[in-house]
Amino acid sequence: MVERYARKEMADKWTQQAKYQAWLDVELAAVKAWNRLGLIPKEDMEKILQNAKFDVQRIDEIEKETKHDVIAFLTSVAESLGPESRWVHYGMTSSDTIDTAVALQMRDSLKLIIEDVKMVMESIKKRAFEHKMTLMVGRSHGIHGEPITFGLVLAIWYDEFARHLKNLEETLEVISVGKVSGAMGNFAHAPMELEEYVCEELGLKPAPVSNQVVQRDRYARLFTTMALVASTIEKIAVNIRHFQRTEVYEAEEYFSKGQKGSSAMPHKRNPVLSENLTGLARQIRSMAIPALENVALWHERDISHSSVERFILPDGFVTLDFALHRLNNVIANLVVYPKNMMKNLNLTGGLVFSQRVLLELTKRGVTREDAYKIVQRNAMKVWEQIQEGHAPINERGESLFLQYLLEDKELTQKISEEEIRSFFDYSYYTKNVDRIFARVFKEED
Repeated sequence: MVERYARKEMADKWTQQAKYQAWLDVELAAVKAWNRLGLIPKEDMEKILQNAKFDVQRIDEIEKETKHDVIAFLTSVAESLGPESRWVHYGMTSSDTIDTAVALQMRDSLKLIIEDVKMVMESIKKRAFEHKMTLMVGRSHGIHGEPITFGLVLAIWYDEFARHLKNLEETLEVISVGKVSGAMGNFAHAPMELEEYVCEELGLKPAPVSNQVVQRDRYARLFTTMALVASTIEKIAVNIRHFQRTEVYEAEEYFSKGQKGSSAMPHKRNPVLSENLTGLARQIRSMAIPALENVALWHERDISHSSVERFILPDGFVTLDFALHRLNNVIANLVVYPKNMMKNLNLTGGLVFSQRVLLELTKRGVTREDAYKIVQRNAMKVWEQIQEGHAPINERGESLFLQYLLEDKELTQKISEEEIRSFFDYSYYTKNVDRIFARVFKEED
């Protein structure tokens, strides 16, 4: 387990103590079910329910000899009981206990992940409304495109997490199943009602059909869903890392008093949390492949999946839980610089308005090809000036792009100077932000 990243509430669900407790919960549910079916006398049931316990150290000692963890566990439990111990694990196979118990662990752990995602969504939503109209430049290929708002960036993150939340809730149903169908899943030694009663007691659903194990496509669904969440975490982290670049500097991680960025360079303020999240996301995604490969077991069951799950289940849940809390901290405390966003928006001398001019020309009867040539040739002049280190505005305080457009006779024959100047209006690009927010957040500001 990645103990360094373990949040106690999540880590506690994957200790050896927790694992064996889940096993015991399944065994005790089976004892209750057998009593309900008339096999186990009430007196024996009550003794088992009252006295059955296990000792982790003792299980380890027994397993050294038996080389079988479930047998070692059952022996430890039997040592806490009298003759009534004969009823424990009656008619069951190891996977009846293990897979049903793991379903309990996965279910409870995934509920925490769902809570984490809701927490992150609330933080994103808060920052989105805070910066709903904070202007910035939109980028494609890393190059300036058109004006957007930082609120829209955050709204996209929120919407993506909303899809993950739905997937996680659906996945919770997929993994919350148990099986007590016996060695080959044929219910030869226990009636189907036993499985139904056990699952009812534990808050699970019976798998409609099973062989010796619960089918691993359910686990694969879990890990691919977790991998998608991790990918969005990385997406956000990568964006923040870019925003914090010195040349951009539109936002940065909170830098606390006394924090140090570099052992050699005292001036450094690095996006270390976002870089850490990028690495954690890679680790979480890497667990999806072995989970998918675990689906194909030999016939009714082998144990090639077992060693894999001993790693990916605790590590996957603990790491994702930690990553979501770290992401929440980054977003909630993100320092945003609207003035730098506006400075960068103006960096290309008004080129962000090029499509507006293009479309206005086509409205006036100019072919798209000719309109494109008119706008592009003036845009290229701006790029040339910027490449030579000239300021993006002229001595009159006007953007270079506007200057060149007004000097273009072919353009001014089609559109008046007053109209051209009116195209350089940022509010044109924010007029639908309120409606977008209403659609994303399902409410009015």
